Amino acid sequence: MQKELQAKNQNLNIQSIEDSSFNRYGRILQRNDFTPVFEYLRDETLIPIIENVYIANDPKLESKCRNLPGVFNVFGDMPVQFGYVNGNNSKLNSLEYHKSSEVDIALTPLVLFLARSEDIRDNQFNSNQVETFYVPQNTVFELFPLTLHFSPCKVSESGFKCGVILPYGTNMNFIKAKSYDVIENQLLLKTNKWLIAHKEHQKMIDLGAFVGLIGPNLEIHI
Repeated sequence: MQKELQAKNQNLNIQSIEDSSFNRYGRILQRNDFTPVFEYLRDETLIPIIENVYIANDPKLESKCRNLPGVFNVFGDMPVQFGYVNGNNSKLNSLEYHKSSEVDIALTPLVLFLARSEDIRDNQFNSNQVETFYVPQNTVFELFPLTLHFSPCKVSESGFKCGVILPYGTNMNFIKAKSYDVIENQLLLKTNKWLIAHKEHQKMIDLGAFVGLIGPNLEIHI
């Protein structure tokens, strides 16, 4: 499938998450440590007809997964939330980062746009600096702190399903900094969520996101 995607998206260099180039952004984890998450995503969640659905913390998923060894190995007994994002996204739209790791459980194949927050300059980032990665189905990976990412992109008309594990409280509440003396504070949108939006991503702009993602709004064609 990666080769087929590359043929349809020749403006992008679609790399494999198994390539060494991914090491700057994260690492692949043992899928067997997350079997209950795969089962829940498959049996208990749906893909919406349009757009995405993001659930920051699903209590039913948490009850099945809170004691998984793979979660402990990443977060060291930190309180975490067990959620998921399912949907039909195909575009870059925005880039966000957390000051913590994120664990993603890809039940379906998908594509990620990734970069590093230290490459942001004066709260602007050019999309031409983004790297593109293909993720096979049934893959679990950790995104390191400060890795720029956003919604996965679908690679088939049926959409994608992806579990998301983060420190508890991440993405749950909208917040605004009390001062902008620190320029990074302009990007703070939610708890543990700093985000720059593309001018075409009106949904995030309406929510108060800072517009600082310049260049083309990259898209995956399937």
